[in-house]
Amino acid sequence: MKAFCVAAMLAAAAPTLAAAQTGPCRLALAFALDVSSSVNESEYSLQLDGLAAGLNDPVIRAAIIGPGGSIAMAAYEWSGQQQQVMIAPWTMVSTDAALDAFAARVANHQRQYDEFPTAIGYALGYGAVLMRDAPPCLRRVIDISGDGLSNDGFEPDAAYRAFDFDGVTVNGLVIGSANLELISFYQFAVAYGPDAFVEVARDYTDFPRAMKRKLLREIGGDFITERSIGP
Repeated sequence: MKAFCVAAMLAAAAPTLAAAQTGPCRLALAFALDVSSSVNESEYSLQLDGLAAGLNDPVIRAAIIGPGGSIAMAAYEWSGQQQQVMIAPWTMVSTDAALDAFAARVANHQRQYDEFPTAIGYALGYGAVLMRDAPPCLRRVIDISGDGLSNDGFEPDAAYRAFDFDGVTVNGLVIGSANLELISFYQFAVAYGPDAFVEVARDYTDFPRAMKRKLLREIGGDFITERSIGP
């Protein structure tokens, strides 16, 4: 395994902060979306739209723009060993305008790959290098979504050994509640670090609801209630 390969690909993407930081950064949050060959165009759109809708939800918006400092966000898509693409570079979000711009960039992104396998270890390695270039924040979280087991390249445990995940939490969003093997894989092999957890969507149509629950748990703090999260 050569960690520098993933680092070189990320360096080529040259992510930069799209907005100036105002106040302390309380969270650096990177979204990693599955674009492997098992994800068709409709399902891919449901991921992008679900993330954008979650960010635009009034409860989540209040949590993001609320007190306590800014949140830095980035997003990328992943599939095979060399197929990771930035959707949105690190953006400091502390205003409605900044959040609107980030959500719009996610919603309008054009998929780059659709025929590669599921290399979760490489996706995590890419996320670790992305986190290295994040602004200094109190917490650092990678939010990785997927609908299949890793079947290409090194496994998540190898990524956690090879890359710097010190102080990084990895949370998972499993798409497919009937796939108990996949849920277990995300719980025991993918979730990593302080307070890590796994959210489950029944299918892609349930992705927006699951993403909302996940965002509230990652960002929300006191905003989390049974009523705001829903079923």
